[in-house]
Amino acid sequence: MSLTGTPRANQLHIGIFGKRNSGKSTLINAITGHNTALVSDVAGTTTDPVYKTMEIYGLGPCVLIDTAGFDDVGELGTMRVEKTKLALEKTDVALIVTCDKEMKEELHWIQLLKSKNTPFVIVINKADEIQNADEIAVLYYEACKEKPLIISAKEKTGIQKIKEEIMRKLPEDFDTVSITGNLVGEDDTVLLVMPQDIQAPKGRLILPQVQTLRELLDKKCIVLSCTTDKLDQALASFSKPPKLIITDSQVFKTVYDKKPDESMLTSFSVLFANHKGDINYYAESAAVIDSLTEKSKVLIAEACTHAPLAEDIGREKLPRMLKQRVGAGLTVDVVSGSDFPSDLSQYDLIIQCGACMFNRKYVLNRIDSAKNQKVPMSNYGVVIAYLSGILDKITI
Repeated sequence: MSLTGTPRANQLHIGIFGKRNSGKSTLINAITGHNTALVSDVAGTTTDPVYKTMEIYGLGPCVLIDTAGFDDVGELGTMRVEKTKLALEKTDVALIVTCDKEMKEELHWIQLLKSKNTPFVIVINKADEIQNADEIAVLYYEACKEKPLIISAKEKTGIQKIKEEIMRKLPEDFDTVSITGNLVGEDDTVLLVMPQDIQAPKGRLILPQVQTLRELLDKKCIVLSCTTDKLDQALASFSKPPKLIITDSQVFKTVYDKKPDESMLTSFSVLFANHKGDINYYAESAAVIDSLTEKSKVLIAEACTHAPLAEDIGREKLPRMLKQRVGAGLTVDVVSGSDFPSDLSQYDLIIQCGACMFNRKYVLNRIDSAKNQKVPMSNYGVVIAYLSGILDKITI
């Protein structure tokens, strides 16, 4: 991840869904104005979902998700459909692409989208080839009370209407959730405490630090950064205590013990818990730690798929902290990337990382899954603050 540009996780995710050979890839090429997707007359050309980052005029930076046909068959086809369902979890706005009157599969996927409160646009494609596009559109309107768009991706007709409809369908709060919220404003002083240990990538900052720093600069805050061992000198350099201190969660207690009483304290992970997820549910769920026993089972979910290093927060530090509190017999499972179980019932607590690599829609879908299965779910920073006995003393 470079320090410039907009991270993919923060961009509008547009999922394209439909049967094999309905013209999904051709539609992506028409929307982007480039041959970004492989097009073929052979059904099933697209296998696993492909994420294509593009700047699209009128929409801004977007991620177009080209998916396998949801009518794929066979053992491999079933696996591809499961991957398509995962893409649905990450979709902010969906395009349902069809070109025939058989709508059973499409209506099933529309119901899935509705269950996740994901807005969708029905697109009748191949208007240059089929004779009954208007008839198909009427059938869909009668079934879902949504007026379809009739287009030809091949001839690039109706594409502007799709872009306009995507903008109209966007949730009102899309991309409006600030990382630091109303904690600070112009001229406020902020101290960032960022340990540069073995886990820190050589020559650069990690993504949450970059995004937070950028937002603070955009807010015209006065920002000072330091490593943990320079915390005393950093605090001494302020003429008055900083309004806000943002720290790496791993040194929460160290920073809390040294911070001025007047300064608010939070962590990058806690900020992202609110930015990407449900901070109230995370805080409420952290209290479950006190009821865990050595027979309990905890799931730690990392967004990154990096190779684990010594003293990795998710694979070593958090499990060790939990076992010190609960007992060595506590079972701790770790998953990374998009590997998140659909059945969570075996777990007594889920702990999600800050999820800087995921978009908000995907994290909220994970939280909804946990809530629906009545499994408490929290966050790295929230849990570390709770284990350190300072959750009620930090800013969340």
